[in-house]
Amino acid sequence: MPDEERPSARAGGWILLGVLALALNLRPAAVSVGPVLEEIRVGLGMTHLQAGVLTALPVVAFAIFGAAAPVAARKVGVHRLTLLALVALTAGLLARAVSDAAATFLFLTVVALAGMAAANVLLPSLVKLHFPTRIGPVTSGYTTSLAIGLTAASVLTVPIAEAFGSWRWGLGIWAIPAAIAVLPWITLVAHDERPQEATRSVPLRAIARTRIGWAMAVTFGLQSAQAYTIFGWFAQLYRDAGFSASTAGLLLGVITGISIPVSLWVPAAAARRDDQTGLLLLLLGCYPIGYLGLLAFPVGGAWLWAVLVGIGTGVFPLVLTMIALRSHTADGTAALSGFSQAVGYALSVAGPLGISIAYDATGGWTVPLLILTALSVATAAVGTIVSRPGFVEEELPGRATGQ
Repeated sequence: MPDEERPSARAGGWILLGVLALALNLRPAAVSVGPVLEEIRVGLGMTHLQAGVLTALPVVAFAIFGAAAPVAARKVGVHRLTLLALVALTAGLLARAVSDAAATFLFLTVVALAGMAAANVLLPSLVKLHFPTRIGPVTSGYTTSLAIGLTAASVLTVPIAEAFGSWRWGLGIWAIPAAIAVLPWITLVAHDERPQEATRSVPLRAIARTRIGWAMAVTFGLQSAQAYTIFGWFAQLYRDAGFSASTAGLLLGVITGISIPVSLWVPAAAARRDDQTGLLLLLLGCYPIGYLGLLAFPVGGAWLWAVLVGIGTGVFPLVLTMIALRSHTADGTAALSGFSQAVGYALSVAGPLGISIAYDATGGWTVPLLILTALSVATAAVGTIVSRPGFVEEELPGRATGQ
């Protein structure tokens, strides 16, 4: 009856609002650092190694706390954990902006990133749990929201810092939308649903015995290594090429801005296909063109290469969509998401940290860009394994197909 449907529709709308608000805040803590990295380093007296660690912290935190998220969700409930993740994110963002020591800043960054990591893993299972017949459209919505937050942090951090006279304002301002995102989840915890309440639970160790699990994890790791190198170091690359800090931020904003329409289109396009191989190769093909273009024409072609690299980052929403498409159940999605992101982010640590070492050793961007080009080829090679039809539950030991 209509009267019975309305509460369900309202609840679904409120959950969707919570998911979109959450996604909006899943990148500023990491991305806002890059445009003012030099100012942070000088202001806190960081060494170049500490700066390299700072750019690698997102993937380190995502690996550690991402692995713990599915287990924690079964203990406290997925909605409660989401609320706790947002509180940690807000507190970390605010506190690190006023810290005056490099070690304290790094620790508080980990606090903020711990919240991001947990929520990052929970999002695909929340979509599978609440919107099982609308995975493509809802994933499009939240990855687009994520891309908007990513772009805003890339473009606005420097202008905000300049307007208020300090990089601290440029970082601290992102605690405000994070605090606002807490509000929907305060009410949602009253109706929490836990993955353990499903007919069965899929442990991460079981995913570790599947081909899809490992291929997804490596694909996730390789794309993350590139993405977080871009977010953490490309503003510096542009500044080294002769662009001002504000223009470098705008160029990084082009990369992240292009990801908004790409994120809106990719998940829906992927959900309409049984096989996502062509879509994967189309997106990944933009990376090497952009990287090699930066080598040949770093200034004259900077805007074009930024557009192409931005299209390449569309691999991220594609992989998130495939995590849901390669599992039958919300529990399977949560386990595959947790395993893929934990292992993937652990592998991807070598990206920003390795690029930092290569940059310091060579004093330029030729070797780092060649490394990124090789990573894009490797991503394509492994990604084609998970872009083909299949379900992780069908590879689990002792599991019946489709159950």
